[in-house]
Amino acid sequence: MDGWTDGRMAAWWRLAVYAAVLPSAHPPIRQSVDPWPILDHASAAFQAVHTLAADFVQVITNPMIGDPDTTRGRLFQQRPGRFAMRFRDPAGDRIVADGRYLWLYTPSTTPGQVIRGRIPDTGGTGPNLIGQFVERPRERYTARYVRGDSTVTGWVDVVALTPRDTSLPYSAAVLSVAREDGLVRSIEISETSGQQRVILLRSLQVNIAVPSREFRFAVPAGVTVVDQ
Repeated sequence: MDGWTDGRMAAWWRLAVYAAVLPSAHPPIRQSVDPWPILDHASAAFQAVHTLAADFVQVITNPMIGDPDTTRGRLFQQRPGRFAMRFRDPAGDRIVADGRYLWLYTPSTTPGQVIRGRIPDTGGTGPNLIGQFVERPRERYTARYVRGDSTVTGWVDVVALTPRDTSLPYSAAVLSVAREDGLVRSIEISETSGQQRVILLRSLQVNIAVPSREFRFAVPAGVTVVDQ
């Protein structure tokens, strides 16, 4: 998310997604695996993605609060700057990047207001959940291979990333990358606040027609727009 302020980045991560891939009881043994060919595969696969749609589960664990918070919904993305997370649970919550603004609307926790932030025209990844981890990963991260896992959709390789930029609102991320197509199936994020966020993506569809309405946000009646 090149060009975003720390405040905007923190707001984005507080309101974006989380879930886990279940490990196999007997994953294939792959000792001393170089993580970079896996990340190169993920980067090349993502570069070929112009639109993406997926079901998501997000699980946020905050040690200061207690029980994990689980949310579910549908995620959409369209290059270069359109993104949406529409929540089914809690119903009505949504995050929408319309190419110009990023709208953060969570009536389940803060009814009566929506946060609006301008998307900077920096040529970076923008409001892009997956791209920030797989676009130019050699430049942005150090990496370590963790393990191979079996999931309901096939084998994945799990790779741990540490950002070189210490100003980011997260200190580590763990990706599971499908061996078959190189697409990211889950992201685990260790936020600098101490919060843990896991995002699980299922039923991925790439390069399909996504209705333009998914990337529009209409301010509901009586809701105050708070600019950041």
